[in-house]
Amino acid sequence: MRVGVMGTGTVGRVIGARFAELGHDVTIGTRDVDALLARTEPDQMGNEPFASWSEKHPEVKVDTFAGAAASAELLVNATNGAGSLEAMRAAGEQNLDGKVLIDIANPLDVSAGMPPTLFVSNTDSLGEQIQRAFPAVKVVKALNTMNAHVMADPSLVAGGEHTVFVSGDDERAKGQVTEILRSFGWKHILDLGDITTARGTEMYLPLWLRIWGALGSGAFNVAVVQ
Repeated sequence: MRVGVMGTGTVGRVIGARFAELGHDVTIGTRDVDALLARTEPDQMGNEPFASWSEKHPEVKVDTFAGAAASAELLVNATNGAGSLEAMRAAGEQNLDGKVLIDIANPLDVSAGMPPTLFVSNTDSLGEQIQRAFPAVKVVKALNTMNAHVMADPSLVAGGEHTVFVSGDDERAKGQVTEILRSFGWKHILDLGDITTARGTEMYLPLWLRIWGALGSGAFNVAVVQ
């Protein structure tokens, strides 16, 4: 399958590499390819320059947001949440329509420093904002409640005995995303319901950040048990 991953940070890199490892044709999208590849300094999270990462992952192509979206059968939003709608607009509505979008982004607001707050919550969510702005896109919120490495390989925590959530309006799209999650190694996938349920998973992020601070590590997740 041709997968277009929007976003070149930690999440985009890890998810893109995982899709490629599973045999998919992956293109990572960015605003300005030349500028991205010309950078020689680490990014804001301390990751090595993208050009260095790309040399180690020649199986993952890089293109503009529009180029990555146009060639893709499946889309992944791994951008910074504050820039997600802008990135989608840059990708072009004509390149998005009718496609499934796995939305991993969270609406984190770091304008007042750390820890971040949420720029949308309670009565709305970033997932819903994307769905409203692009009604022909089949948005499925998933993988936004753990760190990137656990997203791609759930066996890193408790042998995979923990939970990933999905939210979305299109049942067939959620089914497709569920199969992808299973291919990543996820055993416990909980469908929360329509896209409005993304409010809950996005609002979990402030707690997630504080658990990370208390543990000193992001290698954890929650398990839903009855």
